[in-house]
Amino acid sequence: MAPSASAPKGPTPAAAKTERLLNLVIALLSTRQPLSKARIRAVVPDYLAGNDEAFERMFERDKDELRGLGIPLRTEPIDPFFDDEQGYRIDQREYALPQLDFEPDEIAVLGLASRAWSQASLAGPAAQALRKLDAAGLVRDEASVSGIEPLLHTTEPAFEPVRDAVLSRTLLGFDYRGGGGAGLTTRRVQPWGLTNWHGRWYLTAHDLDRDAPRVFRLDRIVGKPTSGHSDAFQVPADHDAIAMIRRSYGEDAGTTTTVRVQVREGAASSVRRRATIIDGASQDGWDTLDLEVTRIRSTVQELCAAGPDVRVVDPPEVRDAVVAALRSVVEAHGGGR
Repeated sequence: MAPSASAPKGPTPAAAKTERLLNLVIALLSTRQPLSKARIRAVVPDYLAGNDEAFERMFERDKDELRGLGIPLRTEPIDPFFDDEQGYRIDQREYALPQLDFEPDEIAVLGLASRAWSQASLAGPAAQALRKLDAAGLVRDEASVSGIEPLLHTTEPAFEPVRDAVLSRTLLGFDYRGGGGAGLTTRRVQPWGLTNWHGRWYLTAHDLDRDAPRVFRLDRIVGKPTSGHSDAFQVPADHDAIAMIRRSYGEDAGTTTTVRVQVREGAASSVRRRATIIDGASQDGWDTLDLEVTRIRSTVQELCAAGPDVRVVDPPEVRDAVVAALRSVVEAHGGGR
């Protein structure tokens, strides 16, 4: 008889691998003495399925996987008086997080960042990191980021190799299609940064053939980039990816404007973080702060996001812009009728 179409399916290869690695970590964490290969094979179910050769190959891959994830897998003699047989364990003191102290605004940003990635390759590590923070007793400030739900979609095929090259400081080579109908050119670069700006991903880099800084849109990279050895260069200490992208599009940061605001005590962490306190808690629980800004439009958006916890004092044009933006939101939701 043919199997029913509704018969339950087994776990995917990725899910099976994750479960196997988790079982391996639990086994190695739960012992103070190193475990032999034979003992590990007996306690991790997936290792019993194949023959000895299959187990050896799978176990070697899993060890490399755990170490690649930063898990401190240690190899030690099982008997301290004889080193003829090696065992394995994970030192709980090395595996556990050290004492962490974050400011409320930093915890809020961590929580927000963990929700940002919709791409599978980054969603897992973000969730794992947040679970470790929760286990350490850190309480996330959800209220300060309520209403903000960023989703960073990375559909560009070049995203992962470019991201890896930026993190490992690896030289990149790729074919690039310029704007305005320009043809393909081959580029060799030192990748400095990967940044999302106005809904697109950009690579800031030093072009080796042109011996000059350049900006590349990821969706214009054709094919899979090639890479070389890691730690091949140093990123300049004064590298500012956003400023570099703006300059490449002819956007000047403009002059600096001082915006004076009153912020409710204990609220609007993102505003406080980059402001100068002029008068703390001077008016019934409100702090007076000064913001040095170069882009009025983005500042207005930030102040609007803080809602009733922020009041603009000066200059009048910024206050009027915030009021107008908030009124437009109210009207868009039928509140002005």
